[in-house]
Amino acid sequence: MTCNVSFVCQKCAQPLKIDTSFDRNLDREEYKKLSDICRKLKSDEETIDIGLSSLALEEDVLTLTVPPARNETLDSGGEFTLLGDPEVSSEHLSLKMKISASLFDVLSGQSELDHPLCEECTDTLLDELDKQLSSAQEESIIYSDFLKKLEENEENQPDENILNEELEKLTKQKETMLSNLEHVENDQKRLEEDFTNARSAAKKTEEEERAFFKEYNEYKRQLLEYDNAQKSVELQLRYAQMQLDKHKKTNVFNITFHIWHNGSFGTINGFRLGRLPNKQVDWSEINAAWGQTVLLLHSLSKKVNLTFKRFILVPYGSHSYIESLADKSRELPLYGSGGFRFFWDTKFDQAMVAFLDCLQQFKEEVERCDSSFCLPYPMDKGKIEDPNVKTWYSIKTQLNSEEQWTKALKFMLTNLKWGLTWVSTQYDDYDK
Repeated sequence: MTCNVSFVCQKCAQPLKIDTSFDRNLDREEYKKLSDICRKLKSDEETIDIGLSSLALEEDVLTLTVPPARNETLDSGGEFTLLGDPEVSSEHLSLKMKISASLFDVLSGQSELDHPLCEECTDTLLDELDKQLSSAQEESIIYSDFLKKLEENEENQPDENILNEELEKLTKQKETMLSNLEHVENDQKRLEEDFTNARSAAKKTEEEERAFFKEYNEYKRQLLEYDNAQKSVELQLRYAQMQLDKHKKTNVFNITFHIWHNGSFGTINGFRLGRLPNKQVDWSEINAAWGQTVLLLHSLSKKVNLTFKRFILVPYGSHSYIESLADKSRELPLYGSGGFRFFWDTKFDQAMVAFLDCLQQFKEEVERCDSSFCLPYPMDKGKIEDPNVKTWYSIKTQLNSEEQWTKALKFMLTNLKWGLTWVSTQYDDYDK
């Protein structure tokens, strides 16, 4: 019959196989002797209380409570269990277990370690103990050297008087240092008070600085607004000045009265003045052209402060006319309503002759102001001369061809344009 007994290492909790030397039988007397020896070796510690009451024997299982294993990672209940064959004698198993457990308790009581231990844990323990032994030996050497130095110092101990003098000197230095320390502490308190006052002043200064910058930013914002407003006004003023300069350079007469030509016709503001056999201009256009012509000469005469003799120009659109100063009830119309006839109403011819007379008076007035002024086409009593061919053309419709009449009107408009140009250059500040 066999009996299986299981112990675990009290450090790593691994199962142990008990050495055969533990199989020898110890009776109670021998165990008692071992216990007495342990008590004598460790009389200053607590008495090892190993009794049979710590063992509980049942029919085939014996459980002994031991300190828990030190490896916390293993879930061990801190117990070991002895298992055996039920047919084996309970008394034999109990006695053998008691002996082994008692030996392990004796060993545990003699050291800080719990027994039993496995070989690996024992080797680790021995290595650790060797390290501790080496460290203790090094400390022992250090202590020995220090002890030797102390013994040497005792032999070379200076005189007591010298030591007393040094003590007094050190005492005075201590008092001086304490006094200095007191002054330093007072200075520190004063500095702390100054620092507190300075911090308060700095805080007040920061508040004033924030208020200052707040006010500064407000003024800065207002300044930017005023600057933007000023720049806007300057830009508006510059634009107005540019427009004024532009308008000053712009001639109202040239813009209002544009005299040009359209083939054989002279035109004013796009209205043709005259008629041709192959181009029958409508009389409404001719009347409008005469209305613009009368308005232009009337405006030029006012510009040069000219008062016409014998006639008064009356601009009236397409129904403009000329009044005679000799007979104010007599009106000379500068408009027509019928076709071109050689023997037509003489008032229209008289009106055109009167207009040419007024243009001649304007020429003479300008020549008095500027002797260099000269019209390209000479005029005399209702006729206009073409200096290129030395031919005079009548401005009347009676006993005249449409071509000659149209050419005379074209020359008249050209003379009028020269007069307009002279007034524009001499009176460029006409709006003043």
